[in-house]
Amino acid sequence: MRRKIPSTAALAAFDAAARHQSFTLAGEELALTQSAIGRQITNLEDFLGVKLFRRTRRGVVLTESGQQYSRTIRNRLDDVERDTLDVMARAGGGGSLDLGVVPTFATHWLLPRLARLREAQPQLTIHLHSRARPFLFEEERLDAAIYAGVAAWPGTAAIALMPELMRVVCSPRVAVSRRRLTFAQVAQLPLIQMSTRPYAWRDWFQSHGFAPEHALVGPRMELFSMVVQAAIHDMGAALVPQFLVEDELQSGVLVSAGDAFLSGRSYYLGFPEQDAARKELAAFGTWLAAEAGSYVATLQKSSTTKRNA
Repeated sequence: MRRKIPSTAALAAFDAAARHQSFTLAGEELALTQSAIGRQITNLEDFLGVKLFRRTRRGVVLTESGQQYSRTIRNRLDDVERDTLDVMARAGGGGSLDLGVVPTFATHWLLPRLARLREAQPQLTIHLHSRARPFLFEEERLDAAIYAGVAAWPGTAAIALMPELMRVVCSPRVAVSRRRLTFAQVAQLPLIQMSTRPYAWRDWFQSHGFAPEHALVGPRMELFSMVVQAAIHDMGAALVPQFLVEDELQSGVLVSAGDAFLSGRSYYLGFPEQDAARKELAAFGTWLAAEAGSYVATLQKSSTTKRNA
């Protein structure tokens, strides 16, 4: 059955005219005459059976239907343009991936390493999209995702990257110049809670054979970035992923206040099973797994050095 879709020329003319609120300026943008833009708009209105513009003495103004259609069409044309550029890039030997990422992981661990990906795979472009909640690939325009969890979800394959290492930190003022706090001393501090990890503190204490009654009590924050800032500003102790506070620990803005803790979660690169052989995905997965392996090895070496010091 033939699709009921207007011509792309008419849609491009409408999009330009809607943005400029002017047939003349739309014509200048598209290298067409004002009358040519007018004909495209008339043809589109006839096709839709809806008036998109009102003609006034001062020019043209979008109708209510025109405003709604403009917002929708602009997004669709952006999608078509992006997809077209991606196909053109692949034809030239390049490629791209739309990657869903946990914002904190992307900002503090992935982005500082992407320059090395460009050196290793200069033809590969990575587009990052923030995703903090679970989703289905068939409902998203994403090729893969990096997430923290316990396993791949149905219909997907996954590459294990690294376990999630959590670190207890606080400001030097809260630590009161002590090199290391005991579990009892940490328990006496306000415990900054992460809303999406309500039992993190309890699990950390229990992993060390300690069970304070108020492990679930303390100010709750929606984002890890908020938790870190709260710790920096003397609000108490924070339990956060190691990679999130490495710069703060190195600069002395935060200090380690307790033993590291494996949360039981790991970071994975997940993708639809049917795309496992896609060359761009395979290249990125190989590079990412190598980077994660190198990072874990560095952490293990650092931990061994500290124990032997």
